[in-house]
Amino acid sequence: MTKRKISGSQAVILSLLEEGVDTIFGYPGGAIMPIYDALYDHDKNVKHILTRHEQGAVHAAEGYARVTGKAGVCFATSGPGATNLITGIADAMIDSTPLVCITGQVASPLLGTDAFQESDVVGISMPVTKWNYQITTPEEIPVAIAQAFYIAQTGRPGPVLLDITKDAQFGELDFEYKKCRKIRSYVPDPQIDPFKVKEAADIIDEAKRPLLLFGQGVIIAQAEEELKAFVEKTGTPAAWTLLGLSAMPTDHPLNVGMLGMHGNYGPNLLTNEADVIIAVGMRFDDRVTGKVTAYASNAKIIHFEIDPSEINKIKRADVAVLGNAKKTLKMLTDNVKQNRHDDWLARFRECDKIENEKIIHKDLFPEKPGLTMGEVIRIAGDKTNHEAILVTDVGQHQMVASRYFKFRQPRSNVTSGGLGTMGFGLPASMGAQLGAPERTVIAVIGDGGFQMTIQELGTIAQNKLPVKIIILNNNFLGMVRQWQQLFFEKRYSFTELQNPDFIAIGKGFGIEGHKVEIRGELEQGIEKMINHPGPYLLEVVIEKEDNVFPMVPSGASVSEIMLEP
Repeated sequence: MTKRKISGSQAVILSLLEEGVDTIFGYPGGAIMPIYDALYDHDKNVKHILTRHEQGAVHAAEGYARVTGKAGVCFATSGPGATNLITGIADAMIDSTPLVCITGQVASPLLGTDAFQESDVVGISMPVTKWNYQITTPEEIPVAIAQAFYIAQTGRPGPVLLDITKDAQFGELDFEYKKCRKIRSYVPDPQIDPFKVKEAADIIDEAKRPLLLFGQGVIIAQAEEELKAFVEKTGTPAAWTLLGLSAMPTDHPLNVGMLGMHGNYGPNLLTNEADVIIAVGMRFDDRVTGKVTAYASNAKIIHFEIDPSEINKIKRADVAVLGNAKKTLKMLTDNVKQNRHDDWLARFRECDKIENEKIIHKDLFPEKPGLTMGEVIRIAGDKTNHEAILVTDVGQHQMVASRYFKFRQPRSNVTSGGLGTMGFGLPASMGAQLGAPERTVIAVIGDGGFQMTIQELGTIAQNKLPVKIIILNNNFLGMVRQWQQLFFEKRYSFTELQNPDFIAIGKGFGIEGHKVEIRGELEQGIEKMINHPGPYLLEVVIEKEDNVFPMVPSGASVSEIMLEP
């Protein structure tokens, strides 16, 4: 590319275009105005989505990233604009979501003077970014943006923040863009040790009761086919973390369900009977392990992971294999023997029968008059042939939806895992829809979380995004209420909500919708929502004390999983 003299703000936009950016989420303000002015000339090259709040912009960028695998991009101004991104950045960091966040900053001579709308966003964001950097001269812009995309999207992905002073935006440079291919001392794709792979294969070949746990690392590496090939060759039962959901079809005969606090009975109960645990692209989060000292007590642990910092962080690995899961799983499959574990798999199916009798059938086909979360999710999944993208907020509905929606395609589950961010669901569904416009996107959100980012209905309406929104309304902060019921003697301290007329609010934004309160209207209501050509808001009134089981109580072993109160 030949050099040409342009402004720093123009360099920002041209650099993003060089990286293939087609969608930006953001909110303008004084310190980032030069960049927005440069963006004005490129409305045919890139789509900008004006959200109603900066938190909406960063969560939307997360949703876009999760369904595309590309870095989501968002803009915000200095001061409160930048600090409003922090929750979403922290969410992206813990969930390994690639983001490039660009914030405007006061002019460099004013740095440190407490100027109007100045905040030290680099200092504030340092603990929750994979990399951040403050740009004070225009010449730094192309190099910094190239590095930002490289760091955000390679290895274990994560959020990157660039803070650009106003004088850097106005200043001029001789523009030339070169994509970043390497950074000294940064090794995103560790070299795989074939001896470690062989050691793991030998242990797996000797196993009588192996259990594979897969997380989002499989999806990030696009290793879904390699995962399937391994479990089918070895006959190994496979269970998923919340963020690993959709890496393997729900109905695969070796898929034994969800791990964790509200996961399925079998994979939790039988973890401590497994003799080998094969962990792929997951980090042994406390919601998966329960009481760590009592977790996988009889098993050798083999950990396949791209991030060295996750090895031995929570559970000590007998064998650790560093590397990209797509490559390591292929090598592992080539090294293991053909095998079956029919008797061991049958144990999981016995647990399924118990869970189905005690919980699942009652959740999905209730005989009581009140509507349950489970039946809403079952019908929504069935009516979309399990091909839709499910976006959830955080709480009871998140767990129920993850358990019952069912999936056939990868990158179909978008949720806030590690941070558990209420308010994530609605803006993330916008990003998911823009990232996958050909697919149906269903956002399932509780009445509490919905009100945290309810203003993004305006963004959905303005951009005519055909998101299908289901509010599961029990007039409670449901997950907190469940804990208060079970562990605090039903002392419902400040968890009951007086909710507005959600349908009227939706119509105020120009979004069609209706409210369902009785079972006889539910199926027709969901069909109407799915078939509506634009965005649609369906409010479903569910039982106030509809709880989520199974449940591993906080601090308990996974073997102590509860099937009922």
